[in-house]
Amino acid sequence: MPPILRQMGRLLRLCVTGPGGWAGLALLLVVLGLNLGGVYVSLLMIDWTAQFFGALEKRDAGAAVGQIGVFGLLIAIGAVIHLSAVYLRKSVQIRWRRALTSAALDRWLGNRTHVRLRHAAAAPDNPDQRIAEDCRLFVDKFTEEGLELVSNLVGLVSYVALLWSLSSFPLAFTLFGVAVEIPRYMVWVAPLYVLVACGLTHWLGRPLLRLNMQQQSREADFRFALARLRESSDAVALMEGEAAERRLLDARFGAIMGNWRALMNRDLILGCFTRPYHTTVLRIPLFLALPAYLAGHVALGGLMKLASAFQNVVTTLSWFIFSYRDLAELAAAIRRLDGFLDALGRAAEREGVRTGRSGLDHLSIRGLALATPEGRPLNILSDMRLERGENAWLAGASGLGKSTLIKAMAGLWPHGEGRVTLPAGRRIAFLPQAVYLPLADLRTILAYPQDPGALPRQAYAEALELVGLEHRLPGLDDGEPPLGLSGGEQQRLALARLILSRPDWAVLDEPTSALDAAAEAQLFSALRGALPQTSFVVVAHREPAGLGPLRRIELEPHRLEAAS
Repeated sequence: MPPILRQMGRLLRLCVTGPGGWAGLALLLVVLGLNLGGVYVSLLMIDWTAQFFGALEKRDAGAAVGQIGVFGLLIAIGAVIHLSAVYLRKSVQIRWRRALTSAALDRWLGNRTHVRLRHAAAAPDNPDQRIAEDCRLFVDKFTEEGLELVSNLVGLVSYVALLWSLSSFPLAFTLFGVAVEIPRYMVWVAPLYVLVACGLTHWLGRPLLRLNMQQQSREADFRFALARLRESSDAVALMEGEAAERRLLDARFGAIMGNWRALMNRDLILGCFTRPYHTTVLRIPLFLALPAYLAGHVALGGLMKLASAFQNVVTTLSWFIFSYRDLAELAAAIRRLDGFLDALGRAAEREGVRTGRSGLDHLSIRGLALATPEGRPLNILSDMRLERGENAWLAGASGLGKSTLIKAMAGLWPHGEGRVTLPAGRRIAFLPQAVYLPLADLRTILAYPQDPGALPRQAYAEALELVGLEHRLPGLDDGEPPLGLSGGEQQRLALARLILSRPDWAVLDEPTSALDAAAEAQLFSALRGALPQTSFVVVAHREPAGLGPLRRIELEPHRLEAAS
């Protein structure tokens, strides 16, 4: 089986087995039935063609007017079938997109794979595009083109059978003095005509697959750069970096333009063949049927019916030509999405630093040797054990892997070896060096990742007051995201969030780097008073004042030694 079909099968399995997937499959079968009903209406239209033009040939006004009424009825039935099929197909698309998106999100967010993938070597780019765009593209293109393929296959059998019954006469001619007779020539000409056209279409349009993949990637890179600039607008403005950002954005958009021009050129080359094919495919059948009419094998009505049957055979066989660009987009989406899900699976299964839980009330590290994603050794940490109620300060110069050590303790850094054991049944909070504030109101920010409705307003107010953010109290009730937060305020919010979560252990990475020593001591003292039973492990360049007795763990290059 070709790899593209295996990849498509894996994605379809996720669509069908996800939430609402089986209902979507049932609806898809209904849509297929409606499409087959459309094929039957097409057969009736072919028969109508013979009746109508036969009436015209006989100059039978009554019969002609009657056939116009039949035409209107067939058009109405066909419209109802088509619109119903389109409506139900869109329902299938949103159900399957939800199922596929849910599966991708589960794999990306589950087991913290999004972090593992980010730090993996040769990680796929733009996970947001894979989940948001490629899931949509795959479901939309597959349901459209897949339904058309199945309907066309069924319709082709019907159309060929009809054409076979109509073209009972041969095509006779002389070639280089030799008499040639081709029985039922209308049946054989159709697939030969389309086969040649399909070969030319694929030859001319084959580069579209690669160009479409590149275009999607470059569009996503440009969108990400714009979003990143929006998030960092204060820093850019302070450094007067607008001109530099414009150069970077222009370079990314230049990559889009370059690939777009390549797409334009390839579309033009392909269009030089497909556009004339599209415009002549409805007339060629009539021209090919003319010898039968001129030879007296069929009357005018029979000629039109024969031409209509041939036309349906050709247009059905031409599905590959008409849908080539959509099929190229579908193939590109399948490869990108399957590759992304495969990378997620590899990242989730990656072994290295092992993190587990024990029934003992202490935190321990044994044989920990960290490395970069490329395999370059970072540092080694001697066996270390912290008892409940003991506070630790991880000290050392910049670049020694202190933040990486925190990630390894949280189970987020698989590169290396060793084991980290955390106490079971205890709530452990990790505060990253870069404060994360979701795009939400103040209560949601403080409660994150818990439900903001789980705590009363008074609890939020007390936490804000403890960390020195009394001026932000009105924001608890306005339902709007807080604006103009300084770096110090963001760190204070993160510590207020810590107070509300009341963990048993708190591992903090540079939690007060934006504050001066006096403000830091005041904040840590308030933190100690609010969380008297919490054990703190703090990464900081200066000794944290206000937390009480601290066990200092000095980090050194190449070998990390623990000292009491």
